Amino acid sequence: MKSFASLYAEIDSTTRTNEKVSAMVEYFSKAAPRDAAWAAYFLTGHKPRQAVPTKRLHLWAAEAASLPMWLFEESYDAVGDLAETIALVLPPPEGEREDVPLHAWIEERVLPLRGLGEAEQKARLLGYWAALEPAERFVFNKLITGAFRVGVSSLLVVRAIAAVTSIDAKAIAHRLAGEWPPTEEAWTALVSPEGGEMHASKPYPFFLAHPLDGEPDALGDRADWLAEWKWDGIRAQLVKRGGESFLWSRGDEPIAHAFPEIVAEAAKLPDCVLDGEVLAWKDGSVRSFATLQKRLGRKDPGKKMLAENPVAFLVYDLLEFEGEDWRERPLHERRQKMKDVIEAIPGGSRFETSSLVRAPSWETLALARQESRARGTEGLMLKRRDSPYGVGRTRGDWWKWKVEPYTLDAVLMYAQRGHGKRASLYTDYTFGLWKDGELVPFAKAYSGLTDDEIREVDGFIRKNTLEKFGPVRTVKPFMVFELGFEGIQLSKRHKSGIAVRFPRMLRIRTDKKVEDADTVETARALIGGAE
Repeated sequence: MKSFASLYAEIDSTTRTNEKVSAMVEYFSKAAPRDAAWAAYFLTGHKPRQAVPTKRLHLWAAEAASLPMWLFEESYDAVGDLAETIALVLPPPEGEREDVPLHAWIEERVLPLRGLGEAEQKARLLGYWAALEPAERFVFNKLITGAFRVGVSSLLVVRAIAAVTSIDAKAIAHRLAGEWPPTEEAWTALVSPEGGEMHASKPYPFFLAHPLDGEPDALGDRADWLAEWKWDGIRAQLVKRGGESFLWSRGDEPIAHAFPEIVAEAAKLPDCVLDGEVLAWKDGSVRSFATLQKRLGRKDPGKKMLAENPVAFLVYDLLEFEGEDWRERPLHERRQKMKDVIEAIPGGSRFETSSLVRAPSWETLALARQESRARGTEGLMLKRRDSPYGVGRTRGDWWKWKVEPYTLDAVLMYAQRGHGKRASLYTDYTFGLWKDGELVPFAKAYSGLTDDEIREVDGFIRKNTLEKFGPVRTVKPFMVFELGFEGIQLSKRHKSGIAVRFPRMLRIRTDKKVEDADTVETARALIGGAE
């Protein structure tokens, strides 16, 4: 546990990717296989469920620290992160300490906590806290609260393991894709030159596009690039091997249960792996993301849900065909094979192929892009014609050329502290619009500001708090922000009657007064253009 806590601290203390990778290389080169498996599992975004209820953590930590509850709560309010607060207020560890391996902490201590009765849970937790140094307590607390996360991407973890094993990074990324158990056997297979036998369901790592910087003519000859519409759906891979079919989201989550009709129709396909987008689809056209949302989170959508909210799988790449990896072949060759596979399906299906946007020059393509809103798309995808299918967000071959976001001017109403390095600052904001002479909550946003702007807003919030409700502060209505967002729709769940997609702050409108902020009616007027 000590070495993993040190790794966490090293990663958390730097923003330099090479230093993060070096720290992981050092750890993985020395870690025992069972520990390395759990470390890789957590570093790639997996985490255990919350083991102890939050209320109990507050009570027991205050008791262990001999603090009155009000003082513990004030400490928590000042720090902003529960795991860190507990690690800071607890007394020093008692007696001699045994450095228990990471796998033992997880398998014998963290995971069993969830199933214990309250008295036994408390006794064990107090004993664990007493046996750990503050840095180890912090990581342990992150694990038992279900809030473990650290500033590395899966791609950096792949780089580190590839460096330790001298195995190609693409092979490591493929082995880590999908679901895998954090066991010694799994780690041994991961770092083996042969790789071991992979389950038929295993997807490939997704290839991701970068936002286009500047104008597209900087990319070179238009003839070297393919353009497709960028739809707003759920990125997914359909894997069919050995007659079995599987559907994976970009987050490596199996989603076949949510879209059984797609998996059922995969029976018509040969063995292959297809990359594409799950879209709400009816009468031959794409429906809004709001329609698709009705299908999300359902383990077993009923017949009525399937009939009223049908979906299709829009395919735009082929990664494997009849057991052969096609990812290194040029995109235009993969697309042609993709079209051949889909068009050969007898009697039609829920599989559609992503069509190319025909425009001979960058100028005419820019004109076509202006149709994005009317078509219900987010803009265009630009892909180098001869590009291989890469791993992760690699610059150069795939770009997303999105249309400008919708914008509204809204008033800061509520604020909460952030997470991680922003835990001591108010960075999570709720904004309101005018409706019948009153401000009503409209959207939440936490990204888009510079560090200096965050400190400025944090200072304003602290000086202009009107009320406190737990971690939420009601703020004097004074600051106006321009918010950008990708989509807007009607919503019965929101007080304003509308909901937006991917809201973020574009700028602070110091030139506007509160009464100049937009209204709910103005927001509703945008909905027609978003449908």
